[in-house]
Amino acid sequence: MVPADRTEWVSMNPEIETWARQLGANLQSKNLMATTAESCTGGGVAYAITDVSGSSAWFDRSFITYTNVAKIQMLGVAETMLLTQGAVSKEVVTAMALGALQHSVAQVSVAISGIAGPQGGTADKPVGTIWFAWARSAEPTATLVTECFHLIGNRQQVREQAILIALQGMCKLIQ
Repeated sequence: MVPADRTEWVSMNPEIETWARQLGANLQSKNLMATTAESCTGGGVAYAITDVSGSSAWFDRSFITYTNVAKIQMLGVAETMLLTQGAVSKEVVTAMALGALQHSVAQVSVAISGIAGPQGGTADKPVGTIWFAWARSAEPTATLVTECFHLIGNRQQVREQAILIALQGMCKLIQ
């Protein structure tokens, strides 16, 4: 059994719950499905989405690709890209978002890769560096948006902020 403090933090934030519900309403109104490709959030976005009753009508699946091998195997991210750009990069989250769309029936995706801490940061990519990519393959036009955030806080706070940003970005992408 997983201790309550390990999973409840996602659903305990009412803002995350609000945005997950809003995402569901937006997707349903446009008859779209969503998917996630998550690294540093470890499935937190998918957890928030599936905490909404009825989310199976608008959420297809999640890819939790915490390692580079998982990114390669599950999403088709090129190994050379991971070696040259690093997992926490615009190029990799772009490949993750597009790979999630290719390996699902969804039309909308979000990909997240970053350094939640407390270890793992470098001078170029300090703790709190999180890259996002949001992709939409649906008509009228395909869309891809990428953005890097530098979040502040402990590991849990960084991950929670990333989940919120991911949901908000998905809502913005489909409006």
